[in-house]
Amino acid sequence: MRMWLHRRRYTYSGLAGATVMFCLSLTPSLLPRGYLFQGLISGLLAAIGYGIGTLGVWLARQLSGRTPAVPHRRAWQVLAGLAPVAIVVLFLGARWQAQIHRLIGMDPPPAFGYVLVLPIAVLTGAGWVGLVRLLRRAARWLAALLGRWVPAAAARALAVVAVVLLLLGLLDGVVLRAAFSAADASFRTLNGEIRPDQAAPADRLRSGGPGSLVSWESLGNQGRNFIGGGPDVTELERFGGPGAQPPVRVYVGMNAAASSRERAALAVRELRRTGAFDRAVLCLITTTGTGWVNELAADPLEYLYHGDTALVATQYSYLPSPISFLVDKERARDAGRDLFDAVYGVWSRLPAAGRPKLLVLGESLGSFGAEAAFSGVADIRNRTDGMLLIGPPNRNQLWGDLVGDREPGTRAVLPVYEQGETVRFAADPAGLNRAGYMWPVPRVVYLQYPSDPITWWSPRLMVSRPDWLAEPRGSDVLPAVRWYPFVTFWQVSADMAFANNVPAGHGHNFGTAPAAAWAQIAPPPGWTGERTAALVGLLAGER
Repeated sequence: MRMWLHRRRYTYSGLAGATVMFCLSLTPSLLPRGYLFQGLISGLLAAIGYGIGTLGVWLARQLSGRTPAVPHRRAWQVLAGLAPVAIVVLFLGARWQAQIHRLIGMDPPPAFGYVLVLPIAVLTGAGWVGLVRLLRRAARWLAALLGRWVPAAAARALAVVAVVLLLLGLLDGVVLRAAFSAADASFRTLNGEIRPDQAAPADRLRSGGPGSLVSWESLGNQGRNFIGGGPDVTELERFGGPGAQPPVRVYVGMNAAASSRERAALAVRELRRTGAFDRAVLCLITTTGTGWVNELAADPLEYLYHGDTALVATQYSYLPSPISFLVDKERARDAGRDLFDAVYGVWSRLPAAGRPKLLVLGESLGSFGAEAAFSGVADIRNRTDGMLLIGPPNRNQLWGDLVGDREPGTRAVLPVYEQGETVRFAADPAGLNRAGYMWPVPRVVYLQYPSDPITWWSPRLMVSRPDWLAEPRGSDVLPAVRWYPFVTFWQVSADMAFANNVPAGHGHNFGTAPAAAWAQIAPPPGWTGERTAALVGLLAGER
């Protein structure tokens, strides 16, 4: 085995680093992973470990000026002895994955499939190492060529810089651009598709309907879903009794106007047209990247207020939130700020006694945009009647400030800010109205789960342990979860891919929790806990 590795020029230090990183990659993170994804992540981390081990020896040689001794047979025997340890850790990894599955209410996959993690990781790791070696050979060839005209040291430096720049150029100018172009074309087509079961509304109180200032076609795929969704008068009266009103729903798609401000201005004109400023509640929604509005976060307000509501949203992208965030997250900020400023400019001039409650809703990347309209908690308190932000990404500025300034002794996963006077954080909305603490209006709620990788992912995971891993773990996170340099970053990155594919109440799937949250933020007169339970049950049955 030693001779086979030597012939392929795998270094001792690199293999030692790869083995350690492979073992660490099997430790649990926030959400469960199948054997295929685990094998890919383990292979990537093994390759990183190989690079770290090799780099460490190279640095030692450069700093000491000595060539490290060739590992003796005993050293190789010790390394070979780690193989059974890796098998034991692989077995533990399968157990941890089964525990995570059960913790969040999923059936664990067959344990025998986990043995495939090892060969997948070996192939993946070898592929990454081979790619890096290919780049190194290219740099050496270029250095030899340049060495004909410049000193050897300068030639090596220039060669490395040239190869790195060429690689970055290929990735950014060719690979990523081609990928983004393909994604853009695909999602642009999807955004324009009108399903056979989607017909323009006959209700003048909905965008795209009779008298609307925006066409049905311009709403985009998610806009048409939003306008065509929600309870009708019959469903509202079945839940709340007679006297329901048809709700107002306004949506302005990307194709309706060229800029965010123009779309916001058009949305205000639509609100005026539909009489939205005469309703009991007016809710401003910042969508996710595709323009999606979560019905389980929007519908509850229409049930709470028996249809005496107006919901409005504008579209700033048709790309999924991760791509939209990478390409141009400023669009989300602009959308949230422009919509609020445009609506507030009209709403604030209405008589205080006769204007609707002004509420704000944002989920995921939408919460990132919704926050942008405000300079801080005092601004929210002065200009709104309530706000619900669901599954905030770690890059949310206001969210980060609040978590960082939380009360001493409270946890990052469920912080307490200024004793919950205005802003409260919850995984279970039933615990929002804490005994002994007054909660005046307006009220702001952040819904977040300890197991949500969207909330806890950050590039800083590479090199620093976050607060949420320095404190007792959240209720749906295994106590065995630990922070490891580089490893945790890639584990949580992998978790993000499946954040929505888990049962409600975990990951990035909030289920009917927004309904209970709205009942705490802006309950109508006479609303009770029993009515909240009935509404949650109704929405759960509609899923």
